[in-house]
Amino acid sequence: MENENKPMKLAYYPGCTLKNQATNFDVSTVSSMAKLDVEVEELDRWNCCGTVHALNSDNVMNRVAPITNMIRVKEAQARTEGMASEFMTSCAMCYNTLKRANIDVKKRADALETINDFLSLETTKYEGDVDVLHLLEYLRDRVGFDKLAERVTKPLKGLRVACYYGCLLVRPKEVAFDDVENPMIMENLVRALGATPVDFSHKTECCGAYQTVDKPDVIAERTDKIMGSAHEEQADLVVVSCPLCAFNLDFRQDDAKRLNPDFHNMPVLYFTQLMALAFGCDESALRFDLQHIDPLPVLAARGLG
Repeated sequence: MENENKPMKLAYYPGCTLKNQATNFDVSTVSSMAKLDVEVEELDRWNCCGTVHALNSDNVMNRVAPITNMIRVKEAQARTEGMASEFMTSCAMCYNTLKRANIDVKKRADALETINDFLSLETTKYEGDVDVLHLLEYLRDRVGFDKLAERVTKPLKGLRVACYYGCLLVRPKEVAFDDVENPMIMENLVRALGATPVDFSHKTECCGAYQTVDKPDVIAERTDKIMGSAHEEQADLVVVSCPLCAFNLDFRQDDAKRLNPDFHNMPVLYFTQLMALAFGCDESALRFDLQHIDPLPVLAARGLG
């Protein structure tokens, strides 16, 4: 890590879900980054990104919510010494939405002008000069997995982990920061934490996303297939980067069990929870109580309880 004598400053966009149902993702992100000497600063006045479905058309108005957050980054940079014109998010859905909107307005000067005109009450205009990073990308490219491994105080030895990417970290191609067919960034992180990643054939399969609202049977089928694939590889648990994926794969396991009596329950954690565990963070940073399938028995069986 650069300049280890002085904490790096990083603007952080948590997004809506990390501030309510997925607080375990939020607190484990902030706590684990502190262990890496990265000073995470949550953006002031951030707003909902609009989520992925908002970008299903070329309607410029659907870019307003994401681009407003770019302005918040510019404001944070202006008042904070040592902060770059970039920001990080842990949520795959927020990352995908923000990144795609940013790419779009950088290509379309007319759209960016329209958005700035609409946001005329803002004192700062957006000029396409902010970078959107996912936390995994930041860990790989800015911290480095070798350096990260040096901060591990509780190696996750013996733990077999299936890394689930879903759709949003690798699709569409322009937002992907790893191989779109066989990404390995989470596996490399898992190795740095001392655990063993398993070869997981369903790691980029869709979980069913929003169909969980009105088509739970579809989600049950997807959960059965995805988690069943992880079970076949003798994984102890699955790690994710998306709160919606986490809900579908964790909380829909009861539905999957009703669909398939041979279904095996398996814990689903955020990758940042594994980081917090390996870095020896306080239990308050883990919030395993928010998981539907309790991970503690699996962790205890591996001597990590």
